[in-house]
Amino acid sequence: MSDLQGSRRAQNFAGQRHEASAPSSAVDLGVDVGGTFTDFVGFRGRDVVSLKLPSTRDPSEAVAEGLRALGAARMAHGTTVATNAILERKGARTAFVTTEGFEHLLLIGRQNRPSLYDLRITRPDPPIPRERCFGLRERVDAHGRVLRSPTKRDLAEVVRRVRSSGAESVAISLLFSFLHPAHEQRLAKALSGLSVSTSHEVLAEFREFERSSTTALDAYVKPLVMRYLQDLERA
Repeated sequence: MSDLQGSRRAQNFAGQRHEASAPSSAVDLGVDVGGTFTDFVGFRGRDVVSLKLPSTRDPSEAVAEGLRALGAARMAHGTTVATNAILERKGARTAFVTTEGFEHLLLIGRQNRPSLYDLRITRPDPPIPRERCFGLRERVDAHGRVLRSPTKRDLAEVVRRVRSSGAESVAISLLFSFLHPAHEQRLAKALSGLSVSTSHEVLAEFREFERSSTTALDAYVKPLVMRYLQDLERA
């Protein structure tokens, strides 16, 4: 979008703002990016300024347009980019790596369900399908003691399978990795060139499903959010 087009769009929404044209001094601004509108509110000195613009397909375009219109110096920013990607299932093509034998972890989840004895319960599909869930031959016990370290061959095989799956991003969640993260760190290093989320960094807590599902969602949205922030910086 050209600067001229952006200026016209901002003028069309002049009725939604106060003191937003021809800024005489810099503005401290808050920005909220939603699916329908991108909203701006801030201070120019002691005056409140605001602006509402239609959100764009590339969310950074509407943000950049508003920043130019208001002459922002600093901003605090909130966005539903990650939330929308999860709800609309538009995140990155993601792979999941866990301890061998637990590849169904995301699919099985926990026993919690609205009707405990309903045999026809329908669970929502996890963001990562079973065919992109891989197991690494390694094991750490509940006290953080290493029972089996992955060999170079073990790591290489998992890396080969992940890359062959066409994954853009990888979630790594090994059993009790929050007590002994070295195996996750080794695998993450071997997956250089891909976006990687490790559970000991995302949620270093007991209970593998909660830790794994949180890490999976982090990996699912990370490339999208990173691209958005990079586009915003360039704008």
